[in-house]
Amino acid sequence: MFENSLMQQIRDRFCHVDTCPFQGPRIFFENAGGGLTLKSVVEVNTELAGIPDNQGRDNPASHELVRIIAESRANMRTFLGVKDGPVFTGESGTELIFRMVRAAALGSPAGGNMIGSTLEHPATVSAGKRWSKIAGKEYRTAVHDNATATITADDYAKVVDADTRVATIIHTSPVTGMTVDIPAVVKTIRAASPECIIILDGIQHAAHGGLSVDDYDIDGYAVSAYKVFSRHNYGFAWLSPRLATLPHDHLDGTPDDFWEMGTRDTSAFACTTKVVEYFDWLGSHFTDSEDRRTRILAAGKAIGKQEHDLVELMINGNESQRGLRDMAEVYVIGGHDNPAREGMVSIIVEGKPCAEVVAALNAKGIRTHVRKADYFSGNILEPLGRPTCIRVSMCHYNTDQEVLSFLRELEAIVRAHAEVSAA
Repeated sequence: MFENSLMQQIRDRFCHVDTCPFQGPRIFFENAGGGLTLKSVVEVNTELAGIPDNQGRDNPASHELVRIIAESRANMRTFLGVKDGPVFTGESGTELIFRMVRAAALGSPAGGNMIGSTLEHPATVSAGKRWSKIAGKEYRTAVHDNATATITADDYAKVVDADTRVATIIHTSPVTGMTVDIPAVVKTIRAASPECIIILDGIQHAAHGGLSVDDYDIDGYAVSAYKVFSRHNYGFAWLSPRLATLPHDHLDGTPDDFWEMGTRDTSAFACTTKVVEYFDWLGSHFTDSEDRRTRILAAGKAIGKQEHDLVELMINGNESQRGLRDMAEVYVIGGHDNPAREGMVSIIVEGKPCAEVVAALNAKGIRTHVRKADYFSGNILEPLGRPTCIRVSMCHYNTDQEVLSFLRELEAIVRAHAEVSAA
């Protein structure tokens, strides 16, 4: 776990870290629904919201806006770990994925197939199914393993072939919290179809570890800003040079790899810079390097360790508090011992509606969330025969004491339910 003084510095940088302005004191375990927002993001967003000038004018304000955007693009590249190909912003991570999948489906060679998986979010699945049909390509689905709640290279090997034109992969599931072995999956796809366009949904993963997109051998990567300590209504993405230059919507006269539509929201870029600066600051506590990229990777490693420790505590408890492993009434999706798990535990209290558990926890000031077998989560829950589950999603600013509080309250809910059932 982070030592106490650093943890306090971390938590001091976020808004509403332990108090909801509408509820009062609360523990925030709903980070997969959107992380806490950095105070620096709120400040710079407020500052720039009042600027009336646009980019591309010959005046001091416009020049500064152009500088802010250029600085942010450089920071995006450093954060993602990319050298070639454009980075750009859009309405959301989902919108960016749809645009990338559309260009890949329509711009890749005719015929063939497109592949995705049952672990994925509708952002990639819906886009893949829609644009494969329009492009006249077969859509194939790799099936994830219910026991581990993730997908493997072997699963992709069952659907990929030499005619696979486009593939989508999710980096981390927002329902199970399980990561995917991206290098292994990409290697399998490339072995069968070397020219396949591969698009990665990084929306859930980006807040939880250092990214090295150039090492993944892919063509597109999307991030949603609100999942990475920023505000809603924008996302950013990277494109490989070959995906970037496929036919796509853009204004006549702009470069072939230009993907942004209309005047940019300068505050979105400035907010991203503040997020990158936060990772840089955090990483400086774990490396003496003067290189920003090195510090960002160090931050990712430290975040991963902190969240691993929180998950281990939630699963195993300690000498004074039982963990989920010792609560026989609690079913844990993906099992208790799963190395793919990343900052999230999805559970079910047997015999008690998940909505009632979430409401009871919320009444005690612990924010969690119900996932239903709908278009967002049915791909995970329906194969398990479960209508709902409770998503408990943590981030590196959560503490061991918050985890122990959750376990105590959950144990009380389980005990009360058992007493009612017995009566």
